[in-house]
Amino acid sequence: MSAHPPGATPASALGSRAGRLELRLPRALLEARQSDLAPVDAEGLVAVELSWQEGRITGLRPLGPEAAAESLPLALPPLVEPHAHLDKAFSAPRFPNWEGTMAGALAQNQREYGERSEAQVLERAERALQLAWRQGVRALRSHVDSVGPGAVASWEALLEIRRRWAGRVELQLVALTPLLHWLTPQGEELARWVAERGGLLGGVLGPPYGASLSDREALAALLALAERHGAAVDLHVDEADTQPARGVELVVRLALEQRCEVPIVCSHAASLALLSDRRADRLAERLAQAGIGVVALPLTNLWLLGRRPGRTPDRRVQAPIATLQRAGVRVAIGADNVQDPWFPGGDFDPIELLRLAAITSHVVPSRRQGLAPFSTAAAALLGLEWDGVLRTGAPADLVVLAARSWGELLARSPQRRVLRAGVWLEPPPMEQPSPLLRAVGPTPRQ
Repeated sequence: MSAHPPGATPASALGSRAGRLELRLPRALLEARQSDLAPVDAEGLVAVELSWQEGRITGLRPLGPEAAAESLPLALPPLVEPHAHLDKAFSAPRFPNWEGTMAGALAQNQREYGERSEAQVLERAERALQLAWRQGVRALRSHVDSVGPGAVASWEALLEIRRRWAGRVELQLVALTPLLHWLTPQGEELARWVAERGGLLGGVLGPPYGASLSDREALAALLALAERHGAAVDLHVDEADTQPARGVELVVRLALEQRCEVPIVCSHAASLALLSDRRADRLAERLAQAGIGVVALPLTNLWLLGRRPGRTPDRRVQAPIATLQRAGVRVAIGADNVQDPWFPGGDFDPIELLRLAAITSHVVPSRRQGLAPFSTAAAALLGLEWDGVLRTGAPADLVVLAARSWGELLARSPQRRVLRAGVWLEPPPMEQPSPLLRAVGPTPRQ
């Protein structure tokens, strides 16, 4: 199979890292005056000839009405994974949680954590980034278990992986700890150590909420440490189906009281779905006022939350994405757990996440607000240099899909070809013939 899409001019024909390709691109991810582009169709797509040289886009030429737009492939810039757990990825076979409960996930996570080694984390993270890279991820933020027996091994491995992948996938690391840890001398030392290595501070804030001041004191300490060391904050907040939004409300209150200037993200925010529309709107407005972003994680949340024995869940306990966006909150969507005790599926495929989010969260990719959580909004929350918009001078990075429309993309998971800095990568592993099927049925044609 050719390593570049049909219709593309290969790099060898135009010199080093050069080529051109006719595509259908989302208007929402193109920087150009509306009058400079071909007509936008009902799915928000335009027909464009994109050219590149030496790893950078050199031209975006609208195709005239004679172009058969319906025969062109749909393409996107590489997407952003804003919330992952590389240290525990792929551990589900040895530490399964098929009951899908929070208690079961935590118990199996603790078992795995007690046995974790640096070599295991290196292997998991390398495997994850190979998948992410070839399937269309350009940046990834991973939370790292940072208190207990596996903490040192996890950090040492992921810092090494970050070094290996520099210049390909931007890897950001967040210290994940019990919130109370930030009140201790060890927590203060961890904050300094993580900040010196360019990491973020995080923690877990969720039910059961009591009458004590411990959560408030611990969160205040965390925010103060973040300000002191200039480290951004990314919290697991309200990953729950009880006591709705108590944690998010506390984060907003303290961020405003302490006038925090470091970036703050609330990941999960799932129990906001249990608020009335009026309360949800009001809290979303306060999040926007505080400049706090939200990372929605629908796959893990829908897997774990809202379970009742013998009953099918009747609520979608996940961050209310549309409500937050309407209030002006910057929202990204992440896959979260991949084949670990918290969620048994996934493989770091951003296109599959985009497809599933249309079902789980009614996020429609044909609209700007449906694409932003995977591209521009996610890039802004992670503080990436490139906002993900295709323009002259931007990286010549593309994910070209075997689909002509959003409808075809949603109908089935498409094959793809990935362009990185003007060079076509080998096809993703999912497109290779499976060894499980070699002795079954007819031999595939080459």
